[in-house]
Amino acid sequence: MSPATGFHVPLLPDSNPGKKQATVSGAVFNVVTSIVGAGIMSIPAILKVLGVVPAFAMILIVAVLAEISVDFLMRFTNSVETTTYAGVMREAFGPIGALCVQICVIITNTGGLILFLIIIGDVLSGKQNGEEVHLGILQQWFGIHWWNSREFALLVTLVVVMLPLNLYRRVESLKYSSAVSTALAVLFVGVCSGLGIVALVQRKTQTPRLFPKLDYRTSFFDLFTAVPVVVTAFTFHFNVHPIGFELAKQSEMTTAVQIALMICALLYFTIGLFGYLLFGDSTQSDILINFDRNAGSALGSFFNSLVRVSYTLHIMLVFPLVNFSLRTNLDELMFHQKTLLAKDNKRFLILTLVLLVFCYLAAIAVPDIWYFFQFMGSTSAVCLAFIFPGMIVLRDVRGISSSRDKFIALSMIILAVLTSVIAISTNIYNVFSSKS
Repeated sequence: MSPATGFHVPLLPDSNPGKKQATVSGAVFNVVTSIVGAGIMSIPAILKVLGVVPAFAMILIVAVLAEISVDFLMRFTNSVETTTYAGVMREAFGPIGALCVQICVIITNTGGLILFLIIIGDVLSGKQNGEEVHLGILQQWFGIHWWNSREFALLVTLVVVMLPLNLYRRVESLKYSSAVSTALAVLFVGVCSGLGIVALVQRKTQTPRLFPKLDYRTSFFDLFTAVPVVVTAFTFHFNVHPIGFELAKQSEMTTAVQIALMICALLYFTIGLFGYLLFGDSTQSDILINFDRNAGSALGSFFNSLVRVSYTLHIMLVFPLVNFSLRTNLDELMFHQKTLLAKDNKRFLILTLVLLVFCYLAAIAVPDIWYFFQFMGSTSAVCLAFIFPGMIVLRDVRGISSSRDKFIALSMIILAVLTSVIAISTNIYNVFSSKS
């Protein structure tokens, strides 16, 4: 990833020359899995808030900016001196810069893991929103019992599915689970699209708004609250170095990121449109909840269940990839003077278990994913995705920034800060207005 060392120098100095390098296809799957996590669930709600045209434009703009910011990170990483995002910030801004990255990664990834568990709990055991009750698939299939309660279903999922995957020491080891996860995401989008096309033919779809509807309940500034959700849906920068440094060339990671972003943008476009067509203004912040409705036929009920099950399994497989970077950054922050985490079995296991238990307890306590998206997208996620990469370019400690790089970086920072401040201010105003 260092232009100074050339494209054909391994990104990570390898103490074991016989070790097999990661593949581009594996990197693509890992990047796609890092991106398409919980964010896709709220994309149809973005269309409900913004309308079809502005929502699609925002997805495209954020995807392009994400590709630019990742390119900045790769070009400003010196493989001889650092192998982490925090290391790049340390080179530019010293220990304070590294600490800022570590804190943001911890906040973003912890929030992401909690989001995953909330969605899994919603699908398996249902959700109550005021007087509106949505049953989970386990309750629909087997009735309401103690063993399909939210607490017990999540606990079994953590122990049986997620714990074994979280015990892998190399991110490349997760490429097969990431491939299955990507396939499940494609299946989810494909089934949703099929249901949307059938409903469109039968004229059962809701009429989508092409542009936002501004009235006494929705102001222009309320539209900015959708921006953090899209930013969070494209934030994967915490995994750029773990994935990229297992490849042999910078060009391979660049290719993997570009392919992955195109795949994810297409998936977001598709699920956003057909999800909004299916449910219109009744679209929930977690669209999986909408699929608890009575389909009117056995086949329709099967596809509704398939949508929910496929994406729940996808999220279960995304969980260990996000946890990988969280665990690494938390260990680097707390135990930076100790041996590598992968070589310390006791510390590795304890840290893994502590993170799983904390996320489990938080997911039981927090009811809704929309507020998590807004908080992370306006704070830690926007810093990792756009503000920090832009600051690294402007700082330019290695003297490689062009005037064009600095202009783009400055514009990216201003745009990110402006939209985040407006989104946070609007949310605070809405909270106090609702109480008055």
